[in-house]
Amino acid sequence: MAPTRLVENYHSATHHERRIPPRIEVWDETLRDGEQMPGVHFSPAEKVRIATALSEVGVSVINAGIPVVSEEEARAVREVAGAGLKAHVLAAARTVPADVDAVIRSGATHIAIFVAASRVHLKFKLKMSEAEVHAAALTTVRQAKDAGLHVSFVTEDTVRAPFDFVEKLYRDVQEAGADRLVVADTVGMMTPLTFRWYLTEFQRRVKPKDLSVHCHNDFGMATANTLTAIECGARAPHVCVNGIGERAGNAALEEVVLSLETLYGIRTGIRTEKLHDLSRLVEELSGVPVAANKALVGYNAFSHEAGIHTHGVLANALTYEPLQPGTVGRQRKMILGKHTGKAALAEKLKERGISVPDPLLVELLRRVKTETESQSKSGLRKFLHYYRSMFEAPGLSDGEFWALVEAVGIRPRAP
Repeated sequence: MAPTRLVENYHSATHHERRIPPRIEVWDETLRDGEQMPGVHFSPAEKVRIATALSEVGVSVINAGIPVVSEEEARAVREVAGAGLKAHVLAAARTVPADVDAVIRSGATHIAIFVAASRVHLKFKLKMSEAEVHAAALTTVRQAKDAGLHVSFVTEDTVRAPFDFVEKLYRDVQEAGADRLVVADTVGMMTPLTFRWYLTEFQRRVKPKDLSVHCHNDFGMATANTLTAIECGARAPHVCVNGIGERAGNAALEEVVLSLETLYGIRTGIRTEKLHDLSRLVEELSGVPVAANKALVGYNAFSHEAGIHTHGVLANALTYEPLQPGTVGRQRKMILGKHTGKAALAEKLKERGISVPDPLLVELLRRVKTETESQSKSGLRKFLHYYRSMFEAPGLSDGEFWALVEAVGIRPRAP
């Protein structure tokens, strides 16, 4: 898993530009932000299963949810907090005293207090002034600290908020006792270059004792931005298994961890060989299929069909694989199809001790290509239609909603 010499040389040359903390604490949001993905719902028992797996894989902090959301959510957080996990169990709260009280009752040792910061959020969502947000933040941070909790303070949409307001708010909540400050790119609009500038300026102005980041994937840059933040000194990156979450999701746990381990040569404390099993568990319990081409845990991440690729991999896996499949608990697959070459067929035949002359191999290859090119796609199309019907309109159907409306006694107005 050591970096290649090229990567080693690059990072050695740029070491003076990086401020990577000596210890990374992976903060997992699968049970909170991941569950906020439309159509996803984890029962208390499922949350405990996922939290246990996260703890066993080596995650440092697990956000179990927002206890004030519902009675079931409060029970789920209590059960995760009482599961005896090695990881720190965190619960989230708005800057509302009742929310903080719910976290205190849950048994979680850590709390993330969050509030929106950008003008668009304050004006159209919260309908609060900057002064009101500031006052509510200080009140709830002090409340949580008085209760003995480890306090992280988060603003939604940090990077689109006025920087002077961000500076004052974060400096004051840190002075009030916040242990960790979290910068959020809530709509995934940062690029690595702009995020580097932002975090450098944030640290110059605020001087956080402990910096964390929460990156969304709206433009496909959540992992890259998270790695940039770690280079800038962020110690607790927020991640979700399989990158699930609101809209396009969050920085993927497996991508951030393996990038740090393989490309940076940084040990994260994560048992990477368990990441594939963790991915499949979350896939099953969330009901969100992992994309075939998903990095590291996708079904095709270590599969090869093209003749040039299979020939290269059979000669030396490093030709077309940046790391060994076993690093993430995977196995390499050679796919037989239209693009298959003779080398893959010869390797397949070896499984049964068969060696054939080249003319027979050429004929077998011709038939393999013909067979796969003639295969029907009807089954795949049926699956895609079903998949689209499930994810284009998750949650309750119109019929189910109006049946509930009628069940609670709401009647349509007379014309």
